[in-house]
Amino acid sequence: MHLQYKKIVGAGLRLSVFLLFVHATQAQRISQPELGYKSVKVLDQNGLTFKDLNKNGKLDKYEDWRLSVETRVKDLVSQMSLEEKIGFMLISTTRMGGDNAFQPNAPKSEITSNFNEEDLIQPNNIFTRKPLEIPIMSSAGTTKGVNQYQLRHFILRANPSAGIIAAWANNLQQLCETSRLGIPAIVASNPRNHITIDAAIGLSVGATTFSKWPGELGLAAMRDLKLTREFADIAREEWTATGLRKGYMYMADLATEPRWQRIEGTFGEDADLASSMIREIILGFQGTQLGKNSVAMTTKHFPGGGPQVNGMDSHFDWGKFSHYPGNNFEYHLKPFKAAIAAGTSAIMPYYSSPKGKEFEEVGFSYNKAIIQDLLRKKLGFKGIINSDTGPIEMMPWGVENLSLQQRYQKALNAGVDLFSGTADPTILLETVKKGLVTEARIDESVARLLQEKFVLGLFENPYVDAQKAQQLVGNAEFQKKADLAQRKSIVLLRNAAKTLPLKPKTKVYFETYYDNGRAGSPITVQKPTNSTSGLEFVSAKEEADVIVLWLIPSAGGLFASGNKPIELNLSKNKIDVAHVNELIKSKPTVVAINFSSPWVLDEIEGNAKTILATFGTTSEALLDIVSGKFSPSGKMPFTIPISNQVVADNKSDIPGFMEPKGYGLFDFGYGLGY
Repeated sequence: MHLQYKKIVGAGLRLSVFLLFVHATQAQRISQPELGYKSVKVLDQNGLTFKDLNKNGKLDKYEDWRLSVETRVKDLVSQMSLEEKIGFMLISTTRMGGDNAFQPNAPKSEITSNFNEEDLIQPNNIFTRKPLEIPIMSSAGTTKGVNQYQLRHFILRANPSAGIIAAWANNLQQLCETSRLGIPAIVASNPRNHITIDAAIGLSVGATTFSKWPGELGLAAMRDLKLTREFADIAREEWTATGLRKGYMYMADLATEPRWQRIEGTFGEDADLASSMIREIILGFQGTQLGKNSVAMTTKHFPGGGPQVNGMDSHFDWGKFSHYPGNNFEYHLKPFKAAIAAGTSAIMPYYSSPKGKEFEEVGFSYNKAIIQDLLRKKLGFKGIINSDTGPIEMMPWGVENLSLQQRYQKALNAGVDLFSGTADPTILLETVKKGLVTEARIDESVARLLQEKFVLGLFENPYVDAQKAQQLVGNAEFQKKADLAQRKSIVLLRNAAKTLPLKPKTKVYFETYYDNGRAGSPITVQKPTNSTSGLEFVSAKEEADVIVLWLIPSAGGLFASGNKPIELNLSKNKIDVAHVNELIKSKPTVVAINFSSPWVLDEIEGNAKTILATFGTTSEALLDIVSGKFSPSGKMPFTIPISNQVVADNKSDIPGFMEPKGYGLFDFGYGLGY
């Protein structure tokens, strides 16, 4: 027995030593994350620290970063009140003290980072303009939203400097930290890195202090997927530095209907190219997996907003229908399939109601066959369904006769998780309390939304370094890459007289024509003093060897549109065609045209022997192409129609290159070099 006892004790000691070794090895594997906090206390356990977010003096499962996301989510959902859950399902435009993102005298946020109104719009180039045309959207003071309405999702539309955004985001997170459960906020934004024409609310923020890249069409025109990924990675660094962790972007819609007024935000008409672009951009912003350094992407607008009837947009009653006259519905799903494969965190359905017998004629946010049967079951998407702004109150297409509570019920049954455009949870709360929707259904959406926040690391550290953000955003190294992209985005369409490239010392009269709707002449004569093009710039066309004329047509902005299709002639889009033709006939003329839509060029086409296409760029980039300092390499992201008649006859779901022969003046993929 004694010998047996000694054997048992020896084995026990060896086992104890082994277990201590295993424990020590596991401890080494546990990496203590950096915790960011302002007021909550920190809990210590075995040399590791945790935030006591609910202030109860003990470590709850949702506070324990060692546990799985699923476990943490389940624990937190069980602790949330119904009011907290409902507020968590709304995403509202937030206000910044002094911002002018909306109409005058709109309520201001109680959270403020003091800055001058001039800081909101950063003058950059001729594309800069204030977003004057706006939809009606519900917003609340941020402090009231957090404390009273339990909001934790916000859309920032103001446009101050990077340092101010970061300081404001920190103030918001500090406010959320003081709440009962300490649930952090997530701040979303529309694109902030592109040179764009239509900077209306909800489409783009316009010119900012962030690195300035070509518009989305311009990125597609580059045909450079490696540089596209670099763009997204750089933008990710800038966004995360300022506390922006959710992107209301990008558009996977296809530009198959040339009169649709949101083409500028797409990657063109070709589903395969758009799929490749969407994949690279999601991987650049999110990484191969969503994590603490990611920006969570919201791909839009499922199942594709391009094929609108007559191109009229479903923000408006007169444009509420999409249709598929070419039976090409599946073609529009391709970029969304690519987004799902790349791991997009969220998908946004459009307002449109499908016209036809295949689907119920209700807006896509209410359409169970679209969201549940197609997106969830067939395509396998497991992420967040984020409604577009205002489908309950403003764009309830197909369900106009339902009460607000019934609309919430139908949208929730269809599968929406996050409702955009309202800050007031009252109606949704009543919908649940009256039994129209179960709390279990609410829990499903809340769990998805919480999972995104946990994976992004916001529960551990939602704070950023405002000084670092100010230094990082828009830095020279980032802008150098963006400048390359600007040059690669320009397409040479015609060089019949071999005018380009211009020789050094050529005397150039450089005129831009852009009617931005403000008082004054739309004509700007540019004489760059820091141009490295080697050209000599003169003040009058009479002094010039060559005229460079850059036309910036504009359909007037989405929210200025009316109850009729937009016309694509230059003369209908704020260009004085007589003036253009006079210049062309007076001297050898290089005509550059910025294509935010597929403009019809028949008013000048016969006269113009040299034509360039731009998609949101700078005059410096254009001059580098004109002078030959950079050889043009861009390719058209869509087809330029030959006439208004082919536009009227087009099938809205069919890309231009699939339309009958004779449709295009310049086809998709076309582009010359030197």
